[in-house]
Amino acid sequence: MVNRQLIDPKSIVVVGGSDDIRKPGGKILKNIVDNGYKGSLYVVNPKADNVQGIKTYKTVDELPDGVELAVLAIAAKYCPEAVEVLARKKNTKAFIIISAGFGEESPEGAEYERRIVEIVNSVNGSLIGPNCIGVVTVNHSSVFTTPVPPLEPEGADFISGSGATAVFIVEAGMKKGLRFNSIFSVGNSAQLGVEDVLEYMDESFDPVKSSKVKLLYIESVRKPQKLLKHASSLIKKGCRIAAVKAGRTEAGGRAASSHTGALAGSDTAVDALFRKAGIVRCYGREELANVAAVFMTKELKGKNIAIVTHAGGPAVMLTDTLTEGGLKVPEIKGEKADNLLEKLYPGSSVTNPIDFLATGTAEQLGYIIDACDNDFDDIDGIAVIFGSPGLFSVKDAYEVLHEKIRTSKKPVYPVMPSVINAGEEMEYFIGKGNVCFTDEVQLGNALVSVVNTPAPADINSGLKDVDAARIRSVIEKSSDGYLNPDDVNELLDAAGIPVVKTKVFTDIIGMTDWAADAGYPVVMKVVGPVHKSDVGGVSLGINTDEMLISEFYRMMKIEGAEGVLLQPMLKGRELFLGAKYEPGFGHIVLCGLGGIFVEVMKDVTSALAPVSESEALDMIKRLKGYKLFEGVRGEKGIDETSYASVIVRLSELLRNAEEIKELDINPLLAEQDKIVAVDARIRVEK
Repeated sequence: MVNRQLIDPKSIVVVGGSDDIRKPGGKILKNIVDNGYKGSLYVVNPKADNVQGIKTYKTVDELPDGVELAVLAIAAKYCPEAVEVLARKKNTKAFIIISAGFGEESPEGAEYERRIVEIVNSVNGSLIGPNCIGVVTVNHSSVFTTPVPPLEPEGADFISGSGATAVFIVEAGMKKGLRFNSIFSVGNSAQLGVEDVLEYMDESFDPVKSSKVKLLYIESVRKPQKLLKHASSLIKKGCRIAAVKAGRTEAGGRAASSHTGALAGSDTAVDALFRKAGIVRCYGREELANVAAVFMTKELKGKNIAIVTHAGGPAVMLTDTLTEGGLKVPEIKGEKADNLLEKLYPGSSVTNPIDFLATGTAEQLGYIIDACDNDFDDIDGIAVIFGSPGLFSVKDAYEVLHEKIRTSKKPVYPVMPSVINAGEEMEYFIGKGNVCFTDEVQLGNALVSVVNTPAPADINSGLKDVDAARIRSVIEKSSDGYLNPDDVNELLDAAGIPVVKTKVFTDIIGMTDWAADAGYPVVMKVVGPVHKSDVGGVSLGINTDEMLISEFYRMMKIEGAEGVLLQPMLKGRELFLGAKYEPGFGHIVLCGLGGIFVEVMKDVTSALAPVSESEALDMIKRLKGYKLFEGVRGEKGIDETSYASVIVRLSELLRNAEEIKELDINPLLAEQDKIVAVDARIRVEK
C-alpha cells in the first residue's frame, strides 16, 4: 500500500546522488532541492564528501536511523543489500528505485526484484519501481527528468507505467496549459502499480482538497477488479478519469474455437472495463492531453455546441467532427439571434457556426459568448476558434476569453491555431491559468470521447428467478470441453433464456414422429463438429420424412458426428450473443447481429459482467445495425428491451458459472418482442 512516507517524507536519502546532473542520481538530487523540499536531505556516495552542497555518507549503514524515503539510483545488483539495510536497520518505510536491470532485463534481475519486494513487504513499506523516473508530489520532486511542472491542487494526478511516456505526456499537457497535482511513474510495478496508486487516491480522497482529474498511462492491467472498483468510486465522488492502454493489438489473433473467442481479445476486456468504470479511453499522448484539458473546463451538461469563429474552414471541420460523434451544432435563430447579429459587422452570421469575420473585434467576441451563455438555451457549450494572420496582436481577444471562461455558466473551449503568429499571446493566456487547444478536430474528438463515455455502471444485484442451483448442478456434473446440447439447453432454461424446442437423435427411431409433432419444416444440425456450417452440418427446410432420413444418414458420415439435432424452422431477425472468460477481468459479454454477419461485419459491442439492464440497452444502441431494431423499409423492428433482458439473464448465468470459458448463442431469432435461442454452444473448463 501507499504510505505517508512515500507521499510526504520528513527525510529523504538519495543513494547514488552525485554532482553530475547529467546522471539520474545527480538530477534527482537537484530536482528535490530546486523544487523546495523542506525536510532533511541526505546523500550516499562512496566517492565524495560533499554532493551539491550536501554532506554525504559513504554507505547506507552510516545514515542516521529513521530516514523515511530512500531514492536509489545505483546499479541493480547493489539495490537488494541497500534496501535490506535501510528497511531493517534504519527503519525506512518508502522506496523509489530508479535503476534498471531488474525483471525487465534478465532472470538475475528478476531475482533482485523479488528479494527487494520481500524485504519491503516485511516492514509494511511502499515501493515504486524499479526502472522508473520517480515520483512528484506537492511535498517532494524525486524524479530525474524535466520538466517538473509547478503543482496545483486543482491540477491532474497522473500515474504512468512508463517513465519516458510520462515525460512526453507531461510535456504535451503543459503545452496546452494542463496543470498537475502529482506524478507517479511506477516502472516495473514490482510492488505498487497503477491500480494500487489509484486505490490510494480513492481511499485518501478529500472532496475539498483532492484533485478531481486523474490521468493514467497503462501498459498492462494487472489488477482489473481493483482498477474497476477504485476508478468507479472516484468518478462517483466527482472525479474524471482518462486513460491510455497501450498494447491493444497484442499477438493479434489468438487461436479460439468460437466466434466469441475470436472477437473478444484482452483489449475487448480492457475496453469493457473502462466503459463500466466510466474511464474515458484514449489512444495516444495528444488525445490524453486534450481530454485532460476538457476535464479542466466546466463540465458539459448536454450535447449542443455553439462554434464561434472568425475563420470558416476550422468551424466546418469541427462541426463535422462533433456531428459524426453524436454531438450537435444546432441552428441559432429568433429575435435574440437577430439582436446579436446587429452588434456584428455586416456579412457576419449567427446561425451556428457563428462567424464574425476576420475583422471581428474582441468586444464582439464578448457579445457572442455572453449571448451563447445567457440567451440561447439550447446551447450547452461554446467552442471559440480564434487565431491570427500575423498582422496585429490578438491579446485583447485572449483577455476577453480569459474573463469569459471564468464568468460563463457554460464551458468555453478556446482553440488557438496560430502557434507561431500568436505564440506570445498564447503563452500569456496559458500563464493566466487557462487551457487551450491548437486543433479544432482534436478538441472535437476529445469532446466526443468525454460525452460518449457513460457514468460508472450500477452493479446488477442478481435476478431472483434465475435457478442458480440448477445451473450449478449442470456445471458440476460436466466435464471440460463443449457441453452436449441437452446440458446447454438446461443452462439456458435455468437462466430464463427462451430456447427453441430441440431433440438430439443418434438413430432414426422416433425421429419422423418428433418432426411431425413439432411441425414441418424442420432444421437438422450435426452434433460433434464445432463449426457445423463449414462441414455441411446444417440442413434447412426439411419438409418430408424421406428428406429427414436422407439428411440424417448424410450427416452421420461427417467426421466427428455423434448424432443430429432437430429443431422447428423458425423465422425472425438473427441476433448474436456471446461471452468469454478473460482471466482477472471475468466474463466479457458481447451482442450483435447474428448468423454469418457476426464473422463478416463484426458488428458487436461488449460489456463486463455482471451486466445491468441499462448497460445492456447501451450495448444494443451502440451497434452499427441499431436501425434494424427500430424497423427499416416497412419491416417490423425488434423490441430492444426483450433483447436486453436476455443479455442480463446471460450475465446472471455467467455469475453462477465461472467455469464457462466461451459461450455462443448464434443465432437468437427475434420477431418484435419474441426472442428465442436457436443454436448455442458452451465450453466449460474447470
